[in-house]
Amino acid sequence: MTPEFPPVSVIIATHDRPELLARAVAAVRDQDYPGTVQCVIVFDQAEPDSALADDDPRRPVTVIANDRTPGLAGARNAGAATASGDLLAFCDDDDAWLPEKLRLQAERLAATGADVVVSGIHVSYGDKVITRVPRPEDVTHAELLRRRVMEAHPSTVVVRRTAFLGKIGPVDEEIPGSYGEDYDWMLRAAAAGPIAVVAEPLVTVLWGRTSHFNRKWRTISDALQYLLRKHPGFADDPRGLARVQGQIAFAHAALGERGEARSWALRALRGSWRERRAYLALLVSLRVLSADRVLRLAHATGRGI
Repeated sequence: MTPEFPPVSVIIATHDRPELLARAVAAVRDQDYPGTVQCVIVFDQAEPDSALADDDPRRPVTVIANDRTPGLAGARNAGAATASGDLLAFCDDDDAWLPEKLRLQAERLAATGADVVVSGIHVSYGDKVITRVPRPEDVTHAELLRRRVMEAHPSTVVVRRTAFLGKIGPVDEEIPGSYGEDYDWMLRAAAAGPIAVVAEPLVTVLWGRTSHFNRKWRTISDALQYLLRKHPGFADDPRGLARVQGQIAFAHAALGERGEARSWALRALRGSWRERRAYLALLVSLRVLSADRVLRLAHATGRGI
């Protein structure tokens, strides 16, 4: 069967990173996708650059301001509300797509009937490039509770518009600072139905230094605690719960809040003695290691804390 190539709207939320944005937009417009690809650039807490707009019938560019909650969640929902495509896709402004991304993912959606499809990534950190590719069994609801599955990156997501507005729902704008909004959305997507996978790296992700959340530890702690309250399934997976508790412990350790760090670390270790983030949090709280050094080492392997 010849797959259909319905119109796609690609939402890029951005804030004061014009050079990276230009690279991301160019990669979207250079897709070898046979159908129409609309690029919706959402300026979040920044003045929109109307010069980027383009009425090209095959590769139009729409420029808007985020008129919803400030942050990634509101910006992505603002873009989705403006989008005209039957499929919605998301791309961070510091990432770049390979030319075949949308075509391969649309073909996989047509072949599987799924509502959501992801792909693998090339992680670029300094002079290193690490390739990470998810498998279909990695993006089940149970597996996503156990581990974040960073290779199923938000810049790889393509979703049917009807599912995004319907059974999955838009991005949660109540999450503190929009941290982890992509993870929350993936958990909901996996609970709503199977997620398809193109088992190839189709996105280059610029890792670590450009992250909006790099070292915003208070926001990270608040958001992770919000996710634990929102998703009761963590209580049924001790390893998954311990992972998030270990992340919270590390955030408090990085903030210099030694008592809170140790309390969360002990909770994590009661659930899983193998939870390495808890041990790292304890070492940082004791000042044996610095949080920045641990973070640099994690990023060098294409991972986060």
